[in-house]
Amino acid sequence: MALKFAVNNSLSAITSLPSGISGGALNLISTQTASASATIDFTSGIDSTYDSYVFKFINIHPATNNVDFTFNGSTDGGSNYNVTKTTTYIEAYHNESDTTTSLEYNGTQDLAQSTSAQKIAVQIGSENDESFSGTLTLFNPSSTTFVKHFISNINEYHNQDFTLQALVGGYLNTTSTINAVRFQMTSGNIDDGIIKMYGVS
Repeated sequence: MALKFAVNNSLSAITSLPSGISGGALNLISTQTASASATIDFTSGIDSTYDSYVFKFINIHPATNNVDFTFNGSTDGGSNYNVTKTTTYIEAYHNESDTTTSLEYNGTQDLAQSTSAQKIAVQIGSENDESFSGTLTLFNPSSTTFVKHFISNINEYHNQDFTLQALVGGYLNTTSTINAVRFQMTSGNIDDGIIKMYGVS
């Protein structure tokens, strides 16, 4: 196999990659800003253009204290968000007073062949400085052969003065295409925050 090289040794002089090198770039498709929003739905732009889609959560802040942030998919353009899924949930946390730490599998937050929304951030605080940020990656949602894997990684200001990192993974157990995604709190609105959806080329 022939190696592909950029034309010039200076990185500043490179204006494009050789045709044999894939980009791996994030391509911004859509941005939504919450403002007392019951849900944030992405009902367009999820198609066969990209093999994977990345959602970035930036300072998501709930209107109600001690609520969870959830994710679900749709196979009918957003008419229903009820895809069957099996998931795992791992968390690490540490409080501000340095008295409590943990790294554990949390079996109360996972799903086993359930159509319920998956929690990806739990017990988020609603005080003015409390929020969470992170990412969720959805792989090959347009496949009609395979289930749809996803991985989420977030860090939050927990409502009891903890930093909490949650790692959630699983699959939407359908060979139908996933063409819409919904995010919402288990109670109350998404008061503030930004969600950006990128396609990975």
